[in-house]
Amino acid sequence: MAAKIEQESAQAEGGDAEGEELSLGRRVWDQVGPIGLAILIALAIRAMIIESYYVPSGSMFPTMWIGDHVFVTKFTYGSHVPFTDLTLPALRDPQRGEIVVFGLGRDGTDLCPLDQCPDYHSEGFVKRIVGIPGDIVEVRGGQLYINGEPVPAGPTGALFTDDHGMELTVLDEDLPGCRHQILDREGYVGLSGATKTVPEDRYYMMGDNRDNSKDSRVFGTIHRDDLKGPVLFNYWAWNNHYGWLSMLNPLTWLDLLWNEMNWGRLGMGYDCE
Repeated sequence: MAAKIEQESAQAEGGDAEGEELSLGRRVWDQVGPIGLAILIALAIRAMIIESYYVPSGSMFPTMWIGDHVFVTKFTYGSHVPFTDLTLPALRDPQRGEIVVFGLGRDGTDLCPLDQCPDYHSEGFVKRIVGIPGDIVEVRGGQLYINGEPVPAGPTGALFTDDHGMELTVLDEDLPGCRHQILDREGYVGLSGATKTVPEDRYYMMGDNRDNSKDSRVFGTIHRDDLKGPVLFNYWAWNNHYGWLSMLNPLTWLDLLWNEMNWGRLGMGYDCE
């Protein structure tokens, strides 16, 4: 009788231990599982739906400023499904005049399209599409030509001061299907670009700050597969020159919000006029 009682007691203790173990595992899952799921969802959204991009230079002045943080729609041109060879159907083709973020290979100071230099480190760049497949593009004497015709660009009467304190003339440029502003450094010819027919599935990129932009005049055309997507709108706008450790100081945030934040640029879109 005593042995039977001891056996039942031991079984009961074993059952309690198993219950405690299951309970502990459940508690861990309840805490970690939702976090892991949230991370997977966030990564999927970033890979296939929308991604943020920070503008690090003045090559897109006066349209985009240093410190602009923008959203890019990854699904517009057909987004890649992570860990597979699948690409979702595109909503439409890239259009002339659109501002897009794309991947470009970099090796030191050398820039090269990723499909031509796959061993280069990939970096994000932002420029405007000025040439679509089949276009004949040339830049001569500071003048952009599309299909043999000069692209009209007239003065607005405004000046723009860049990040080096130089005053540049603001021009209205009329790309076929897209009117937008560019900058011109008077008396300076800038980079030229030899006559080039844009191949199939490739795009000719240029910065709006024409005399201070490394673009397709330097690295050539970009393959469609390396286009991340068109820029949607500006969701944040400050030129953060602080390091990460400095961001732990509340005074850093106060300085950025008070002195560096461009509040009027929040929500700004980049559609052609």
